[in-house]
Amino acid sequence: MTSSALTIPDIAHAPAATTQEYVYERLRNAIMLGAIEPGTSLTMRGLAERLNLSPTPVREAVRRLSSEHAIQIKDNRRMTVPLMTPDRFEELVALRCAVETHTAARALPYMSDIIIDKLAEIDGRMDALVPGRDLDQLTLLNQTFHRMLYTVNPAQVSMPIVESIWLQLGPFQRQVITKLAEHYHVDRHKEILTALTRRDAAALCAAITDDIQDGVLKSGRSLLSRADAA
Repeated sequence: MTSSALTIPDIAHAPAATTQEYVYERLRNAIMLGAIEPGTSLTMRGLAERLNLSPTPVREAVRRLSSEHAIQIKDNRRMTVPLMTPDRFEELVALRCAVETHTAARALPYMSDIIIDKLAEIDGRMDALVPGRDLDQLTLLNQTFHRMLYTVNPAQVSMPIVESIWLQLGPFQRQVITKLAEHYHVDRHKEILTALTRRDAAALCAAITDDIQDGVLKSGRSLLSRADAA
């Protein structure tokens, strides 16, 4: 895939946001959703044409995304969304489990029944989208579910780290969902909601770990092993 053939989902342009900030957020959202596949070749001109903008704000957005390991800039000035490797995948998933269980446990003392009801409503919307496989909306709602849980803690400082991991995993995770028909049958969000209702930190951390491992670790390993065997 090349820049001109990209699907870059639109996002709302906040009134106070500069063009550079808007381009960064839009490209970041596309990568985090997995709308841009690993290995996709990118050019400044192609991205600028796709976004109907000059190359200047695109260049700054790409620089920021490169510093976040979401875009790889090569010696020939070509750019790609990095391919996943087994070692990098294992590191990202382990880090995601560690950071998100920590963040959830720290949020638990601030959890309210009102927030739990809102999380249950988000999970219900996800359930309704599963048969139609609306992957963009499912991914957005999954992120919204976890973000709402974690940011209940007014002193949290982990979300930039969490979102950095989502950004680096997003393209490969979409590849896994698209190419493999294996899906886990236990709804880990229901387990998370039960643990929140009981204010059970150990059960909450276990459910989040299972959610991450069931959702991406097992199937991701399977896809990477197939690629190695090819």
